[in-house]
Amino acid sequence: MAALHQTPTWIFGYGSLMWNPGFPFIARQPARLQGYQRRPCVSSVHYRGSITHPGVVMGLDKGGACQGIGYQIAPANYQHVIEYLDQRELIYPVYQRLQLPIDLLDGSEKSVPAITYVVDRQDALYIGDLPPPALLARVATAAGVSGTSLAYLSNVLEHLRDLDIHDAGLEDLLRAVQALPPAQHLPAADCS
Repeated sequence: MAALHQTPTWIFGYGSLMWNPGFPFIARQPARLQGYQRRPCVSSVHYRGSITHPGVVMGLDKGGACQGIGYQIAPANYQHVIEYLDQRELIYPVYQRLQLPIDLLDGSEKSVPAITYVVDRQDALYIGDLPPPALLARVATAAGVSGTSLAYLSNVLEHLRDLDIHDAGLEDLLRAVQALPPAQHLPAADCS
């Protein structure tokens, strides 16, 4: 039997964990992670693309800062939550679980250690150095079992706006894809 984790733990969400955590928590706070940024830097070969026509999803990549959501979990739920998150986030080795300090944006500016999932730049699915035209083409044309890369990007931005988080780089990417001639992209479908 695994030992019970004794102290509350924080989880940092920067993508779908912000609006769809899928685990019980005792507190939820806006938070910022320094030294990492939300980026379309992971090749999706299943959910938003295929092996022959890869799409793009978000990763937490080195550089800058990222505003997201911090979730505090109860010690009794630690093992269950970590197992759930590992199954959800570690489907490919491009992501790795780390514990990093986050700043809570609740007025206290308190820094707490948090578990989060960042990209491994050495993994073959990391595409952070993809030239902009190739990135645009992937977002515009790739589709997988969960929908298109364009729908995914639109959905991420919609949820970020709902949380009053502004990401100029992602907004610019969406505008660039939408400016392409219709024949150069798939229509964005509703997705979650």
